[in-house]
Amino acid sequence: MRLFLCEKPSQAKDIAKVLGATRRGDGCWLGNAVTVTWCIGHLLETAPPDAYDERYKRWVLSDLPIVPVQWKMLVKKSTASQYKAVKRLLGEARELVIATDADREGEMIARELVDHCRYRGPIQRLWLSALDDASIRKALGALKPGAETFNLYHSALGRSRADWLIGMNMSRLFTLLGRQSGYQGVLPVGRVQTPTLRLVVDRDRSIADFVPVAYWAIDVQLRRSDSLFTAQWQGPPDHCDDQGRCLNQDSARAAAQAMTQAGEARVIKQKTERVREAAPLLFDLGTLQEVCSKKLGLGAQETLDVAQALYETYKVITYPRSDCGYLPLSQHAEAPSIVAQLGRADPGLNELLRHVDTSRRSRAWNDAKVSAHHGIIPTAASVDLARLPGKHRAVYTLVRARYLAQFLPNHEFDRTQVDLDCAGQPLKAVGKVIVEPGWRRAMPEAVAAAAKGREPAVVQTLPALAPGDICTVAKTIPKDLWTQPPKPFTEGDLIKAMKNVAKLVDDPRLKQKLKDTTGIGTEATRAGIIQGLIDRGYLTKNGKALAATPAAFSLIDAVPRAIADPGTTAIWEQALDMVQSGEMSLEEFVTRQSAWMSKHVERCMGMRMNITAGPAGVKPPWKGKRKGKAGTYTAKKRAPGKAKAAAS
Repeated sequence: MRLFLCEKPSQAKDIAKVLGATRRGDGCWLGNAVTVTWCIGHLLETAPPDAYDERYKRWVLSDLPIVPVQWKMLVKKSTASQYKAVKRLLGEARELVIATDADREGEMIARELVDHCRYRGPIQRLWLSALDDASIRKALGALKPGAETFNLYHSALGRSRADWLIGMNMSRLFTLLGRQSGYQGVLPVGRVQTPTLRLVVDRDRSIADFVPVAYWAIDVQLRRSDSLFTAQWQGPPDHCDDQGRCLNQDSARAAAQAMTQAGEARVIKQKTERVREAAPLLFDLGTLQEVCSKKLGLGAQETLDVAQALYETYKVITYPRSDCGYLPLSQHAEAPSIVAQLGRADPGLNELLRHVDTSRRSRAWNDAKVSAHHGIIPTAASVDLARLPGKHRAVYTLVRARYLAQFLPNHEFDRTQVDLDCAGQPLKAVGKVIVEPGWRRAMPEAVAAAAKGREPAVVQTLPALAPGDICTVAKTIPKDLWTQPPKPFTEGDLIKAMKNVAKLVDDPRLKQKLKDTTGIGTEATRAGIIQGLIDRGYLTKNGKALAATPAAFSLIDAVPRAIADPGTTAIWEQALDMVQSGEMSLEEFVTRQSAWMSKHVERCMGMRMNITAGPAGVKPPWKGKRKGKAGTYTAKKRAPGKAKAAAS
């Protein structure tokens, strides 16, 4: 019997239908010499400390650090019946096809069962990027040898064990240290969550410490013939900061008065340049979460849930947990059929599709830059947009727009800058004329405007001007302004910061070492990390804005800097990449993590921490509930032996 092992029941049903396995069995679908079964996420979990020794049920400082010699896995009680079904089927199978999600976590979900159930038969890998029938049939015709993806398992296992070592040991350590200062809650510390938390704490501190500075600007409305346009005053350099903002009120007042009295400005210089913008790359998950946060107000986990439903339930987009915005060249041949199907599904695209050229090949088509997954794109599956829920329709429309943009020309516009003199005061006016809308035609707002017969919003257009031309001053508009503090993180902003953590690392050697693609967490886990910080009471949400709680401030102040340093976890992710590529063994990675963690546990053993209030002099923008001692977070309290430390 050939056994297909899937990650979820819905995925198994889709694959079983294509394979002709239509009879329902015990935890499986049955066909002619083929069986399709499923997991429900992880059917196994890493054993807690007390599975190694009963004494670890009590949290005691003297027991730390806890480092397993032989790692144990336990069957999850909530899905034990499905585990029994999978174990029985693995015992009967002559050949196994792993059909879990095509990423390192999906590999681990299957391989940990293979090891635990001692399956020793041949293994192949089904590598799926979409769940529509055509994509499943194509993937079934191109099965990979099991050995080709095995290192993904060791990479995921290394991540899991590193999370366990940091989470179990550091969470116990700081919870116990917190108790010594009177804090009765559990203080989870994680390999990924704690550096993420520090990003928000640092941002909140910069907001709290920000001192606004007054500056002055002047807009000058100028008229040339029948055209009215606006120019900006350029303050004298010795009165301006490094961003060109005038900090001298007297200078600005004198300039405004002089220009009003003069009544005219003379053109000194005029320059026009053609600007060409290429279409943005396709969405990876992080970029999709960032854009959905900004445009749709969706949280990171909410975006992932919607995208997952579009992939699994509606089958209208490809695998959403991708970290790549590129497509393989081999998929270019599918473009005409996909675009044609998009047009049939939505007649509102008719005007746009007149400009689409599926023979065009944008920079997104690049084999060299495709990772395990390609960018998120629509499938050729038919979809009635009206039957998609509102949020799902909005997210799908964004994904569709990025794909169609690849078959449109560059966006081109002429940018004109005019320098003028008015009573000895320099002015600058900038105008823009769109020459070719190009890929911007595909953006949802442009499609909606075209469907309603509207013109897109027009930026300032300057009249024809040449050096020596005279313009009349219609009005001077002085502005009293203040510098603004950094904005609080939104979930989309935080996802972007987690991805691009190298930009936030100060150490030049570390910055040099970090890869552009390395960040905190993975595309598949970042949303869960942020939601976990909210659920555990470290972060609160006020509208879109995230803010750190007093417990978060105190914890970040207490933990070793290396644990909270975003650069450290990014380096760990690099090491996991080395495990995945075979450059480092799983054993070496775990040994290094154990030694590193043990060193920091020993260093922190005797420290004292104040977890009952925020750090002195800082009032974080926190709206959560407090009770008892000032700053104590009202987290749900659990007995130490039952509390689960955050693993990531």
